[in-house]
Amino acid sequence: MAFADFNRINTNVQSLEARFSLDKINKRLGNTQLRLSTGLRINKAEDDAAGFSIAAKLSSRIAGLEQALQNTGDSKSVLDIAESSLNSILDILNTLKTKATQAANDTYGTDERDFIQSQVDALVNELDSLIGQTVYQGNALLDGTYNATFQVGERTADIINVQLNSGGTAGFDAAGLGVDSLGVTSHALSQSAMASIDAAISTVATVVNSLGIYQTQLSIREEILTQAINSNFSARSRVRDADFAKEQSEAIKLQILQQTAISALAQANAAPQAVLGFIGQ
Repeated sequence: MAFADFNRINTNVQSLEARFSLDKINKRLGNTQLRLSTGLRINKAEDDAAGFSIAAKLSSRIAGLEQALQNTGDSKSVLDIAESSLNSILDILNTLKTKATQAANDTYGTDERDFIQSQVDALVNELDSLIGQTVYQGNALLDGTYNATFQVGERTADIINVQLNSGGTAGFDAAGLGVDSLGVTSHALSQSAMASIDAAISTVATVVNSLGIYQTQLSIREEILTQAINSNFSARSRVRDADFAKEQSEAIKLQILQQTAISALAQANAAPQAVLGFIGQ
């Protein structure tokens, strides 16, 4: 700035430059205070266009992973319900095996075997009743029709398909397991019933084993999703979040510069008054 600039009052160049400097400081201070108030280094695209785009994509991925984790938990709940009912079915079948074995012994007479037959019929009815009660969100799980695809990731390929049946499209009711016509009123019928029950137990045990494999897959998937969520949160934080120590230091520096600029502006505005000294003389 030329020395003569201080002697001109129509255009106060010093004041204009001081005000321009103050405006820049105020803008920078405003941005710093915004970062401190939001906790974010990037609050709008102009702050860091590339970083804003990266953070947006990471946010989308995190949302997908979090929902996938919720889906996985819901899927495990479905399988837990099915497993609980299948274990109850195994209990019923084991009881039926006991009754059939008991009736196969010729130490029992006709009346005793009739009593055992009544017990067997009641257990078979209970088996059918259990199948009707095993539902999730209105969907029957053990009637042989359950065929579900679980979305356990944020990619289209991240799926697990689960089918629950006792063979083909057969369910786990008495008819599906081949134990709907058990007779124990004679030695021969009781032995035939024992064979049918053994086959049903083997079928259910095989399905329970498959359920266990599905549950293990889902548990592993939960761990993978949790780790992926944490990693993506960390990556987004490095891109988007503000460094509070750095921003606070910057804010203090800018506040000092702001006060200096205000003082310089005041002095610049007062400088033209010196010209009055020449006029007065």
